[in-house]
Amino acid sequence: MKKSELRQVLKPLIKECIKEVIFEEGILSNIVSEVAQGLGGQTIVETQQPAPQPQRDYEEENRVAKQKLQETRKRMLDAVGKDAYNGVDLFAGTTPSSTPADSKNGDPLSGVNPTDSGVDISQLFGGVNKNWSGKIK
Repeated sequence: MKKSELRQVLKPLIKECIKEVIFEEGILSNIVSEVAQGLGGQTIVETQQPAPQPQRDYEEENRVAKQKLQETRKRMLDAVGKDAYNGVDLFAGTTPSSTPADSKNGDPLSGVNPTDSGVDISQLFGGVNKNWSGKIK
């Protein structure tokens, strides 16, 4: 008898024996229950407390930044000397310059003027935002 003929005869017999042992003698249910016990006993639940969000007062920050800018201008004018330019404020009407365009600090807006208003998106959805109240009617 050749090897292939022996395989054709034995394979169905072995397959039937394995099915009989697994299903009829309850081996499969024991395996499943042991796996379920192994999975169920080691359940770890992680709970995280949300980080408190600091309350920011943007108006106050803006006011403080403007005040610092005025103080800096005044100190620079005092350092140059008020009489050096006949009392003319050299920094009147000036705004801070933007960062250099070749800045490598990873800021995606590094080459954009800080006073640029950007793109107007008020009409993006056809004026839907005019009556937006945050509630669905």
